[in-house]
Parts: sequence; C-alpha cells; structure tokens
Amino acid sequence: MSTLEVVNPRTGIVDYRVEAADPQTVASAAQRLRAAQESWAKDVEHRVTTLNRWAEALEEHSAALIEALIQDTGRRLLSHIEVTGMANRVRYWTERFPALIAAPGEGRSESAANVSYRHQLVPYPLVGVISPWNFPMTLSLVDTIPALCAGCAVLLKPSEITPRFAAALKESIHAVPELEGVFNVVVGAAETGSALIDQVDMICFTGSVPTGRKVAVRAAENFIPACLELGGKDPAIVLADADLDGAADAILRSAAGSCGQACMSVERIYVHQSRFDAFLQALVERAEATEFNTPDIHRGCLPPFIDQRQAGKVGAQLEDALAKGAILHSGGKPEEINGGYWMAPTILSELRDDMLLMQEETFGPVLPLTPFASDEEALALANDSNYGLSGSVFGAPDHALAVAEKLEVGAVGINDASMTALIHDVEKQSFRLSGLGPSRMGDTGLMRFFRRKALMMQHDAPAPLAVLDEAGLPR
Repeated sequence: MSTLEVVNPRTGIVDYRVEAADPQTVASAAQRLRAAQESWAKDVEHRVTTLNRWAEALEEHSAALIEALIQDTGRRLLSHIEVTGMANRVRYWTERFPALIAAPGEGRSESAANVSYRHQLVPYPLVGVISPWNFPMTLSLVDTIPALCAGCAVLLKPSEITPRFAAALKESIHAVPELEGVFNVVVGAAETGSALIDQVDMICFTGSVPTGRKVAVRAAENFIPACLELGGKDPAIVLADADLDGAADAILRSAAGSCGQACMSVERIYVHQSRFDAFLQALVERAEATEFNTPDIHRGCLPPFIDQRQAGKVGAQLEDALAKGAILHSGGKPEEINGGYWMAPTILSELRDDMLLMQEETFGPVLPLTPFASDEEALALANDSNYGLSGSVFGAPDHALAVAEKLEVGAVGINDASMTALIHDVEKQSFRLSGLGPSRMGDTGLMRFFRRKALMMQHDAPAPLAVLDEAGLPR
C-alpha cells in the first residue's frame, strides 16, 4: 500500500495521511460484498429497516462527519448542509422505493396473444461509485443510497483530494452491521479507482471529462454499464424583460458560491444589449460586497479552492483572456492567503470564442459577460459548446420558457440558477460531453440499478420444427 498525503485547503499544509487501498484490498472488499448481496436483495423490508437505522447512525455521527468535511473542503456552512441533509435523503428513498419496485409489469404480448409475460427486476450485484472532491459526501451518496435500496452492494471510492470524511462514514456504516456487509469504502487514487472498476458490475462516476473518458473505456472493456456525470460550461441568458436584481443575485450565487467549484455553476453569461450596462453594474456591486471567509471561518461567503492546483488552472484561463483583450471589471487572479488560495468573483467583458475560459470548464468564480441582440443570437452563443449539463434563462416566464426549450442542455432553471443542486426528484440527463447514462435524479435514479428480466409463458402448444420447412413457402 502507498500513503496519500492530503493538503488542508485553508492552510496549504499536509495535515492528514491515509493508506491507499491496493488492487488486492479492493478485490477482497468486492468479494465480501458479493457474498452478502444476494440475501440483501431478497428482503425489501429488511433493506428499509436497515437503511433507516443507518439514517439514525448518520445523525449520531454528524459532528465527526461535519468536522472532517470542514477539513477536507475548507467550508463550514456547506459541510453542515452536506451532512444534515443526508439522513433525510436516505429516508426519502426508503419511503419511496418499495412502491416503485412492487409491480414491474405483466400482461399479454401484442405480437403473440398466446404468450403472457411478467417482468422481474434484477439488481446489479455490485455497484462501484467513484466520487469527486467538490462535494465529497453528497456526491458519494447520491448514487450509493438508491443502489442500496435497489438491492445492490456498493463499493465506494471518494476522491483522494478529500478523503478525511471516509473514516467517519465508515464508523456510521459499522454501527449498522447488516449494512456493513453490503457497503464498503476504499480510499485511494487512480490505481484504486481502476481496480474498483475491474471488480464491479456497474460503475457510477462523477468528475472531469478526461477522467470520465478513461472510466468509460475501462467499463467498456469489462462490459459493464457506466453512469457518468461530468463537467459543465453552464450558460445563463438574461433576456430584455428579465428582473435584473433577481438575475444578478442568482447568477453571482451560482458562479461564486463554493468558489465556483460545482459542475452546475454558471460559467458563461449572455445579456441582452439593452440591459447589458445595467446588469454589469448590478453584478459588480454585488461581487465587490462579498468577503472571503478567512481568517475567521465563521463569517464571509467565499471559501478557498479545495484543490490548490485548480487555482492555477483558473489563473491561467484568466491570464489567457486578458492577453486576448478581455476587460476586467471586478476581482482578479487567485491569491494566496495564509497558505490557502482564494479568489474574488471576477467579472469580465469583451470576450472572444478562442479564449480558454469560453471553451474549457473553469471551476472557479469567473463571470464572463457577453451582449446579444436577439434571442436567436443568445441561443446560438449558449449552444456553441461541447458541454450540455444545465443552464439558466431569466425573463418574463413565457418568454424565458420559450428560450429555455431551445437550450441544448439537460436541465434549465428559469429565473434561478444551479437549480439541480437542490432539486433531486426531477429527472434530467446530461447532453454532449457532460455525461452518459440514465438520469441520477427522480425515480430513474433508483430504477437504473435494475436489469429488467422478462419471464414469458407460452399458453398454446409450442411450434414444431416443421413450421420452418421450406416446402411451406410457395414457389
């Protein structure tokens, strides 16, 4: 085994070390999970009871989980939100899933009236989950919980950038022995993740497009399905009839919240030319009123970069844009403060399509503004992207809805931004490079963990081989 050294994002100091699981450790964990999965899948009532006990255990271990997430991410409020909402997420699914899977379907075949059928839902025995560093607990469990409800066993690998919470999560699992048999956590980097994909029957991955490609290739080599939730370059369109104050509030919250480290953060802003100057002013006023939450973590709404390498990537995008003629209105490059890296909301205009920050995912609090003259131009600009995760449209409801229907993304917030961060019961799929596979939201978020097996009953005598006699066809 190798040792992972973990950096505290607020101080830049390595203050945590953990042993990475090697391929043999991963294989052994997978073998144990498979051994317990069959009985887990047979008893719906047992799954409900066990998972509800785990919800209680999550609440009992909430203080340790929150503290670990604070150290992992440098964020206090969002760490509380990640942990306190998770027990309710478990209960949401335990209340909902029994009815969802109770009647998978039966009937008579329309192509052969003498054949009846019944469907059987067969869970994938072992599901692998590989989660990212930006919302460590939320994105670890958004796939895990419904997979467990479906009757799968789950092997989770959180990001090596934010692994501290894994120990507290394991303690909550250990408190429910029946769950411990079908849910395990392994910590590690690329080698551990690759080994995990080789051991599972389905993989759920959240992260970057380059890594997602590697996951998809490995999954294809193993002939297993892959559910990929990847990056975004989310556009926001501010129409001529938009409420500028509401739009400015929502867009700044989306783009700068969590230091822009969310896949559904607004990263491109298109504003009708008649409202451009007014909106720019409103956005700058709000941006300049924000504060870093350092040195006191108990105040301020701008947290640090979690992965300090990301600060360098965002800074490079900013330098590229300024070198190519972009105008800076507020903010500036990432800055080191007390060992951590922080960045004020950075507002730019005079953008060009060949600038990196207009093409690549930024994952930082950068707000590039571009004017447009018509709805058609706004849509052409917004749809000119390799990504298609989500987007936003601000304007009079009917007008905004008409524009939203033409955005080539998987979800559109109308008169708000980053709505998929809070709305989990509405199905949506990612377009283009932003993802692959069924929706992780809504009821499909659970049903995707089943294979649908058909049991077909012949009610007449089966046809003999003679029906295939060539003599039966006229010359």
